[in-house]
Amino acid sequence: MAQEKANILVIDDDKLLARMVEDKLTAAGYAINISHDGQAGLRQMYAQRPDLIILDLMMPKMDGWTTCQRIREISNVPIIMLTAQDRPQDIIRGLDEGADEYVTKPFEMDVLLARVRAVLRRVELSSTEPQREDVAYDDGYLSFNPVDRRVALDGELVKLTPTEYNLLALLIKNAGRVLLYRELLQQVWGWEYIDDVDYLRVYIWHLRRKLEPDAKNPRYVLTEHGVGYRFESVA
Repeated sequence: MAQEKANILVIDDDKLLARMVEDKLTAAGYAINISHDGQAGLRQMYAQRPDLIILDLMMPKMDGWTTCQRIREISNVPIIMLTAQDRPQDIIRGLDEGADEYVTKPFEMDVLLARVRAVLRRVELSSTEPQREDVAYDDGYLSFNPVDRRVALDGELVKLTPTEYNLLALLIKNAGRVLLYRELLQQVWGWEYIDDVDYLRVYIWHLRRKLEPDAKNPRYVLTEHGVGYRFESVA
């Protein structure tokens, strides 16, 4: 999939903003379709099978959380969620429903364009490059199997988004070593994200909620304050 030929579906009830997004992304070489509510967006998604969806959170008829959940029932298409709700719990709810990325409103169009390019590049690389040599891990409670990309807690499978999986894989591969904020951001998300430390913190918190027995007192993903994060093996 060449990025300049990617099809992008924008689902947003703000018609002015949707048109601005369309103009920016069309000028960058993408094919854009727009829906102004979640139900219409789902119909377009079924019919057109886009390469990426940009999804607003607050919409009439069907909000972004529900729309995201419905999309995830049938598709793994990457989703960038647009949200004016910048509270961590709102962002985490969006990630729980299956969003891959989020951008908080108001935002610069160039920032959104950079995120679109980064997401599509990651999808393209994952489909064309050989699998990297991730390291397996199993301590009897948490198990990570890179061969079939399975993560389990006490034998129960844990559903991770591709971004969460890549973040965990990088931490496990470097177990015991502190990975700097910028190192994590660049390797998992791309250079466009290297200064977004708050963005990384949200994903770390979300990963802890899925993996840790007590997310507030983690034993696996540990913080080195002001520096970065490290994975602590308990095997």
